[in-house]
Amino acid sequence: MAITGPAELLAVWEAGLGRSGPGRALLLHRAARPEAGDDELLSVPVGEREADLFALRRALFGERMQVLVECEPCGEAMEFDLGTDGLAAQRPRRDGPLRVTEDDWNVEFRLPTVADLAAVAEATAPGTDGGSARSLLIARCVVSAERAGEPVPADRLPGELPETVLRRVAEAAEQADPAADVTLKVSCPECGGTTRAELDIASYLWAELDAWARDVLLDVHLLAGAYGWTEPEILALSPLRRRYYLELCADA
Repeated sequence: MAITGPAELLAVWEAGLGRSGPGRALLLHRAARPEAGDDELLSVPVGEREADLFALRRALFGERMQVLVECEPCGEAMEFDLGTDGLAAQRPRRDGPLRVTEDDWNVEFRLPTVADLAAVAEATAPGTDGGSARSLLIARCVVSAERAGEPVPADRLPGELPETVLRRVAEAAEQADPAADVTLKVSCPECGGTTRAELDIASYLWAELDAWARDVLLDVHLLAGAYGWTEPEILALSPLRRRYYLELCADA
């Protein structure tokens, strides 16, 4: 993965200011894989995008992440370090459709893609009547389904698939694409309770990028005023040299 320079990162940040979560995630993924077009990025399994974003985060801000979780039983704030090496290395299976056989059902399906999640989120947004997210995702991702040897159309599956089959499908998808849903189980040192928290790497990385961009722009403002340098000249400085010049300004 190529490490994006400060000017390019600022451009990503600026473009994302007017976008919602999915748009920002696409911008970050494009930064992680600049050789790929949007169609390709939208067609990858969700876990592949998450692994790419974990790898981007590691390249930009280091391997360790500071995670803050509130204990559900007692409300205590819990902060801890999380390593990203393993998360960045988890890649989904790409060897064809998955199959589940349960009772008299035989279901073949593919892993959900980024485009699938975006379409489901749009269809289930407040004010729409697109049905449940799980039903829509099943209809989009099932390749074929048979019950007792008879084909069942995809649009009928959400209402006909029994819970045992749905659970097997979800388990098979999780095993094939473990990075698609990173859920942390955190034990509270105060009360001993356990809290489950989903780690949304796109939101986490965007928050870090936003804080970094605002700090860099403040550096540019101070150095431009002190030395008359342009933004490209200041961004061309290494972070260490930029910090040293800022210290000189403070001591002047």
